[in-house]
Amino acid sequence: MDLNTRYLGLTLRNPMIASASPLTGDVGVIRQLEDAGAAAVVLPSLFAEQIRAEERLTEALINVGAESTPEAGSYFPASIAYNSGPSGYLDLIARARAAVDIPVIASLNGSAEAGWVDYAKLIEDAGASALELNIYRIATDAVTGGEAEADCVSLVGAVRRQIKIPLAVKLHPYFSAFGALARQLDLAGVDGLVLFNRLYQRDIDLVRLGWRSDIALSNPDEIRLGLLWMSALCGQLKRASLAASTGVETADEVIKYLLAGADAVMTTSALLRHGPKHLRSVAADLETWLSARGFASVTSIKGLMRNSHSDKEERERSDYIRSLLSYRGPFVHR
Repeated sequence: MDLNTRYLGLTLRNPMIASASPLTGDVGVIRQLEDAGAAAVVLPSLFAEQIRAEERLTEALINVGAESTPEAGSYFPASIAYNSGPSGYLDLIARARAAVDIPVIASLNGSAEAGWVDYAKLIEDAGASALELNIYRIATDAVTGGEAEADCVSLVGAVRRQIKIPLAVKLHPYFSAFGALARQLDLAGVDGLVLFNRLYQRDIDLVRLGWRSDIALSNPDEIRLGLLWMSALCGQLKRASLAASTGVETADEVIKYLLAGADAVMTTSALLRHGPKHLRSVAADLETWLSARGFASVTSIKGLMRNSHSDKEERERSDYIRSLLSYRGPFVHR
């Protein structure tokens, strides 16, 4: 069975990528992920805020002297184990590349163009196989949808000019015209789009009367939006490949995303729940499904269920109406 696929111009031994999480910040765990079948890993995101904080600390030490250390240390965000921070990130890239044979994809996370994009070149020089630019922005200010999308394209252009290695862009779906944005990014020179970034919304604690920030791991019920856009964009981009993200728990989600048009499928939550060895069962179930239906390769099912309708908007509206009219429940009598 041929599970090979192409993503970002890279040949992967199968379509399963371990995406950014605390797991991929540990070289020992990255080795386990490779042994379990991961075709590539995305390192934990390095945040623009971390880079700026380190720059401020360095400037304070240079301008004031050693006595500034206690104050300058407070410039850092709260200490977390998610990644090694700017000072250790390049070393993490180098150590991971030396430890495994699969592609090691670095991740930069930011929201607007600024000096931190210069770090992309350092990431390339450290040996990263590719760079994933994670654009996480909630446009709550008085900006139009067009302005927010233009900012994204500008940011991608700034990073693209810095590096020659493959560049992927990970986005959330909440733009005014996501299809048009995807095509603009494609023309701007991205090698891949990752659909989608999850928005981690806050909740209100009614006991403490305060906002609560926590992370709820994704589940398979969340894949439908990704399937819709994967199907809509499959075959429509000149350069960029497509990677699916969110809701990948079993081989079923991998297969559905491939059928919709994904070139690769990323998972985080399932690995955090079950550990690296979970990938073995996912790969085995993928092979079993392909073999049982007479498919000889992953490539043979990619995009098989994509939206090939000439008027995609009309098709999506038709499906929307059909879904509403077809509902049946215990209190609905038709």
